[in-house]
Amino acid sequence: MAIVALLISVSWHEAAHGFVAFWLGDDTAQLSGRLTLNPLAHIDPIGSILVPLILLISNLPVFGWAK
Repeated sequence: MAIVALLISVSWHEAAHGFVAFWLGDDTAQLSGRLTLNPLAHIDPIGSILVPLILLISNLPVFGWAK
């Protein structure tokens, strides 16, 4: 259940970044396909999956990042 909440919140957060940047004249998010709520468009394989998984297995504080 926590993973679903995380995917939803990351999608909304990153899409909001893209929409605000677009409204302010930066079309980078639009050109890279990130003006969407689809979580797959925002997941970075290393920063969203690999690093958090390694930190979780190592019993260290978990952090990550999106695209």
